[in-house]
Amino acid sequence: MADYKIVLLKGDGIGPEIVNQAVKVLDKAGEKFGFSIEYDEALLGGCAIDATGVPLPDETVEKCKNADSVLLGAVGGPKWDNQPGNNRPEAGLLGIRGALGLFANLRPAVIFEPLKEASPVKDEIINGALDIMIVRELTGGIYFGEKGRKEVNGQPAAYDTEMYTVPEIERIVRVAFDLAMKRNKKLTSVDKANVLESSRLWRETVIRISKEYPEVELNHLYVDNCAMQLVINPKQFDVIVTSNIFGDILSDEASMISGSIGMLASASLSEGKSGLYEPIHGSAPDIAGKGIANPLATILSAGMMLKYSLDRPEAAEAIEKAVNKVLKEYRTPDIYEEGTKKVTCEEMGDLVCAAL
Repeated sequence: MADYKIVLLKGDGIGPEIVNQAVKVLDKAGEKFGFSIEYDEALLGGCAIDATGVPLPDETVEKCKNADSVLLGAVGGPKWDNQPGNNRPEAGLLGIRGALGLFANLRPAVIFEPLKEASPVKDEIINGALDIMIVRELTGGIYFGEKGRKEVNGQPAAYDTEMYTVPEIERIVRVAFDLAMKRNKKLTSVDKANVLESSRLWRETVIRISKEYPEVELNHLYVDNCAMQLVINPKQFDVIVTSNIFGDILSDEASMISGSIGMLASASLSEGKSGLYEPIHGSAPDIAGKGIANPLATILSAGMMLKYSLDRPEAAEAIEKAVNKVLKEYRTPDIYEEGTKKVTCEEMGDLVCAAL
């Protein structure tokens, strides 16, 4: 019997291609470190709409709940733009996060040494390296709050409500403090406490929880200042914790500082060990099937899965080192530069396996 059971949600566009490469690397890591994985596939997103009429079939939820972890490719594309909001591929993503209780989104913004030229931020600012972890609350806040339309003074109006309960804040903040303890013991909490009541509650809660972690240096930034500081002096950050909407925006900003969206992994975690792991880039339907997609973000997401869900930190580290090694010489078209060799999606997967 296999040691772990993983559900693959290959999704749309380049999703199947990049997930296949990550599976190859996971199997190679298992071979090297002495564990085995059994895979099951399920539908999510546009492919699920095509097959079943809905973006998140019940069968998918059931399979994911019974697995040790979930690896996702990417979902969506113009093909499904005519679907109503609640039946778009992205609604499947929100649905699976809710169904699995995935409340903590971990987004590393890392610069790999061979790719430092790709960062739009000057090298004297980043000094050839960057390693920030953004912890974003994923199941509360304005995206899940009460919303609707009404008339105000005879005019059409719309509203979305930002609301957090103390337990929701406590659990995401503890995840961030625990991560900070394993890293450089520095945590930045980001809010808008000068304007928003929900942010004032957020800040009060963070300060109270901080007493449980006396070793961690805590500071607070307003979200607008944090957005500026990420560009002016990103190296001041280690772990950042923030709400759903602020985290959505700041994690995309941080990912662009690291230069290539095709390199960035993410993890979404629940209260237990279970998690969903995915690259942060989209489904890129325009390049699907051409063999030129960059599988590294998905491979690195599989590495995060080994670290956070499967308790295999040594295998996770080996994958990161293998990716770093391969990048010195080989590139997919999206990150290609003079002096390196251009390779296909499949070749990149093989190279990482060989480097492992």
